[in-house]
Amino acid sequence: MAGGYSFQNSGTFDNAEIQARVDVILKDLGSGKIELQRNAAEQLRLLAKRSSGNREIIGRAGAIPLLVELLSSQDSQVQVHAVTALLNLSINHSLKDAIVDANAIPPLVEVLKNGCLEAKENAAATLFSLSTPVTNKASIGAAGAFPPLVDLLRDGTYRGKRDAASAIFNLGILTSNKALAVRAGAVTPLMKFMLDQNSKLHDEALATLAVLSSHSEGQVALGRVNIVPILVELIISGESRNKENAIGILLDLGGSDPSHIAAAVSLGVYGPLGELTCTGSEKGRRRALRLIQLIRHLHLDDRGGGSCSKQCTFSLRYLQLSSLGLSRNIMPFRHITI
Repeated sequence: MAGGYSFQNSGTFDNAEIQARVDVILKDLGSGKIELQRNAAEQLRLLAKRSSGNREIIGRAGAIPLLVELLSSQDSQVQVHAVTALLNLSINHSLKDAIVDANAIPPLVEVLKNGCLEAKENAAATLFSLSTPVTNKASIGAAGAFPPLVDLLRDGTYRGKRDAASAIFNLGILTSNKALAVRAGAVTPLMKFMLDQNSKLHDEALATLAVLSSHSEGQVALGRVNIVPILVELIISGESRNKENAIGILLDLGGSDPSHIAAAVSLGVYGPLGELTCTGSEKGRRRALRLIQLIRHLHLDDRGGGSCSKQCTFSLRYLQLSSLGLSRNIMPFRHITI
């Protein structure tokens, strides 16, 4: 128990008492004695979990640089408690910059590479939490986070895989990180989740692939893994958000290689796209329209899969006018049977 204090079963304390207890804990945290550091880091982890106010007190007290230093501890439990305390602190937006300013990103990536499994998974969650600001996305990518994130995506527990996928998704929003994720091999484990009917990470994998597909290297990697049949199946029978992402990926792939569009048309995507322009979400309708327009531009609209031009000319015209702001007095969407 750090400095005679334990927060595991403690009640409610006012800010002054919390501050006093944190001051005592920080002395143990910086003592250089493994057992004291282990207990102190655990107490900060628990305290930071309890409330936003506690996190602010801990941050102001100067705990963050000490916790960052302990990320390099040779004691696995000290490392786990330190990284988890930083994860809990990073929930407060005001503390994200303080953690990054304490040069936490390189040691967090090192924990992600070489820590025990619990430490790795909490490091991935912390990097995800810190990746909200654009500048942090760039720093995390440049620090080499993608290869160990992909390792965790492949070998972690369900929670670890989910946090790794979330981190790759969020980091991949930055253009310069997309290629880093692809080069680290992210597409292969994400596709494995897509192919596994029992996977609980199917939606996360699809969303992450949709982020990576906007980069030319992502398009090449996805083209190699025969993703088009999966995308067509999702467009036909997937949930609304998955339909949107599947169409988005197909648009990206088709923009660089029209053979992917031809393959999708041969698998029957054309008719369901027309139906989506009538019944899909707003984003789904717009993406479906763009894909139909691309199919027509490539003169592929006569290759089976139903006749979109006969079934949804009204809805296509509505979408075109809507994009110009001219649809206010036009009838709302209606379903037209194929």
